[in-house]
Amino acid sequence: MRLGPLSIMLLAFGLAACGSADEVAEAPGPARDAVSAPATDAVVEGPERRILAFGDSLFAGYGLEEQQGYPEQLEAGLRERGINARVVDAGVSGDTSAAGRQRLAFTLDAQATTPDLVILELGGNDMLRGIQPEQTRANFAAMLDELRTRGIPVLLMGMRSPPNYGSEYQQQFDSIYGDLAQQYDAALVPFWLDSIYEDRSMFLPDRIHPTAAGIAALVDDTVDDVEAALPPAS
Repeated sequence: MRLGPLSIMLLAFGLAACGSADEVAEAPGPARDAVSAPATDAVVEGPERRILAFGDSLFAGYGLEEQQGYPEQLEAGLRERGINARVVDAGVSGDTSAAGRQRLAFTLDAQATTPDLVILELGGNDMLRGIQPEQTRANFAAMLDELRTRGIPVLLMGMRSPPNYGSEYQQQFDSIYGDLAQQYDAALVPFWLDSIYEDRSMFLPDRIHPTAAGIAALVDDTVDDVEAALPPAS
């Protein structure tokens, strides 16, 4: 896929990174339930489906109102389809894959019920900080091992490295998500920012974090993947 100058700049300086240097989390905070979805004409039926959105500031909704983040808008989108979804926002700005690995078990243990699905969105801060892809891969593998042990299905939200990181780094980083999705039988969105990454209007003035409209576009582009990754209701 061709990366234009804007997208190279965005990715190189933290589009995937999702959190400036002074926003790095020091300790895991409690995950919060998404704000209740606005009323729609859709008939919401069936048992409640709990989804844990586990990631960095792209899930934490940096710079947005609380109801405008990806977990909140995703919940609304699923409920518009009649799915009785409750999406728990477990995004922490500045998280690397290592930080996610450290807090995953704590976050899962803090849930009142085991999630039906975990959406795993990390890796951009690793790229921003120049962390070697093999370390990122090992951290993801550890998180996927934890989730597999608990019997929780996973949807991986993939990221991509810009070419100015060098072809070797790019190949090693980009292969992480597809390889691990296959190894762990996880669902995969290969590059989850694909629908907006070249549209400057979809980002806040920092040119790093999506606007509410950008998040809405991401939800529109990925809600089918989320629905397909949900296991059948018991």
